[in-house]
Amino acid sequence: MGAKFSRRSKILISYIPRYIIAIVVSICIIAPILVAIMGGFKTSGELLNSPFTFPKKWIFENYGYIFQLKTFWKQLLNSSMVMIGTVCLSTFSASLAAFVFARMNFRGRDTLFNVFMIGLLFPIMVAILPLYILMRQLDLINRLMGLILVESAFQLSGMILILRSFFRSLPRELEDATYIDGGTSFTFFRYILLPLSKPALATNAALAMVFSWNQLFLPLLVLNDASNYTLPLGTMQFFGQYTANWSRLMAFIVLAMLPAVVFYLLAERYIISGLTGGAIKG
Repeated sequence: MGAKFSRRSKILISYIPRYIIAIVVSICIIAPILVAIMGGFKTSGELLNSPFTFPKKWIFENYGYIFQLKTFWKQLLNSSMVMIGTVCLSTFSASLAAFVFARMNFRGRDTLFNVFMIGLLFPIMVAILPLYILMRQLDLINRLMGLILVESAFQLSGMILILRSFFRSLPRELEDATYIDGGTSFTFFRYILLPLSKPALATNAALAMVFSWNQLFLPLLVLNDASNYTLPLGTMQFFGQYTANWSRLMAFIVLAMLPAVVFYLLAERYIISGLTGGAIKG
């Protein structure tokens, strides 16, 4: 009995550093969110003087002011259009490419796949100059479609990696049965492979949605006209030359990030199953 107790005590003690690290990381993530939420109910002076305390008097005018802004709803619409376009285009393109890399044999397949994976190694800032020159030549500057194309391109590498692993995990017998029944490669892709790959597709869609919704750098590069601004760029309207309305900015940030948080919570189960499914089976 004493040996079992000692063994359990050692196991519990070994988990203490993990719990400490988890608690510290959770605090670092949750604290800025709580500051933003509470800051939306304060005055700018109280927010700057006491950012980590609850409001002395709860002020709802900041959120009401954001809801009355026509620019907020326009930016919400722009962000939604860019997000939907990015998710659809990147998921469709990545699924086709991943199918070729996973189920078809041709010379140079692995080399071409590795070329796509190189995109995971470079940050967006590395490509800013050639990207801007290319988009200017194609007349895509200050166009939402240009932003959709750029965001989709930067999502392809990760999406192809996830989908290829999942596609390769499916039994080869399913594809052989399709050919025996007179089907083609596209028949197998459309009616068998895609329905069975919903977890991986949902994972890619959720990650692309969060990436597009929170993206600041690419919209700042592509969009010049304020009427085309997305929500992350909308934060600039609260900064003057010498002052900034921090309380309204916090209310704006909370409302802007709320759709992404809700969507991520709803899709969390699919994200985890999609990321782990291909890894375990593949």
